[in-house]
Amino acid sequence: MTRRVRLSDVAALAATSTKTASRVINGHTKVGSDTRDRVEKAVRELGYRPDPLARSLRRGTDDTIGVVVDEVSDPFFASVIGEIERMALDRAMTVIVASTQRLVDREHIVIDGLLQRRVAGLIIASVSHDHAHLKAAPCPVVFIDRVAVNLDSDAVLVDDRAGARLGVDHLISHGHKRIAYLGDHLGIDTARSRLDGYRESLELAGIAMRDDYVIGMDPSLADGGQIVEALLATPEPPTAIFSANTRCSLRVLSTLHRLSRTDIAFVSFGDFAMADALTPPITVIDHSPESIGRLAADRLLRRMAGDEMPTQTITTPLHLVPRGSGELAP
Repeated sequence: MTRRVRLSDVAALAATSTKTASRVINGHTKVGSDTRDRVEKAVRELGYRPDPLARSLRRGTDDTIGVVVDEVSDPFFASVIGEIERMALDRAMTVIVASTQRLVDREHIVIDGLLQRRVAGLIIASVSHDHAHLKAAPCPVVFIDRVAVNLDSDAVLVDDRAGARLGVDHLISHGHKRIAYLGDHLGIDTARSRLDGYRESLELAGIAMRDDYVIGMDPSLADGGQIVEALLATPEPPTAIFSANTRCSLRVLSTLHRLSRTDIAFVSFGDFAMADALTPPITVIDHSPESIGRLAADRLLRRMAGDEMPTQTITTPLHLVPRGSGELAP
């Protein structure tokens, strides 16, 4: 029977101590590049795989990262999760994903359950407005898409207000004055910030905001199409639509195509699969969920490895991708 490769074997081949080899394998940043290269080469040559049970017993935590998001099916969060899983796999760690369905009570239950499982770290897209209860969390916590409230914690997000302004300004620059806003109900900060950006763009352009053009919708409900139909049936329908997230975009676009109303200009906050294959292709505000997942995972893994860097809110870049739908004239 072949003997299991041990950490001491890796250390011996890399000509270093088992403690240093362990620090490299666990992602600790305070290791020299030459030493790191030798250890990583030894791991590959020997085919070393950490023993998850032994590591869990030593640390008092499982080799698992908990990820809490609104909806696993949301295209944005699906891409974020995929990048987190990729980086966790590189560290021989697993990922548990849970959804809150945007319910604060459910979020608390899900997080408590993950902490009881002794996860090694948490990445959270929170719908709660108070995170003081996480001050006692026994593991590092990183927030995505929204910042923590009453808690000193890392966060990775985009400038939602600026992104919305970028999209609405683009529609205005192509001659539109009747621009509708379709987005989530305003229970979370991202939705409120994106609506603020929409409002600011109209004000700076001297366009009066119409309440009947601002629609909050739950994109998971079946009546989304009816809401869009009702908007287009008004005596003075919009000539352009700004959608504040990808799930709303998918709901709106399916209705526009069903009604053969692809003459309406359209900009989506967030890219999605096949957006460039529709007719016309969809103009989007791209905010790279993969980048958010990568930065959040990197931050969490460094903290799990003992890095005591100051907490930071990281704002990832976004940009407009003009493809056709946002350039249609009124």
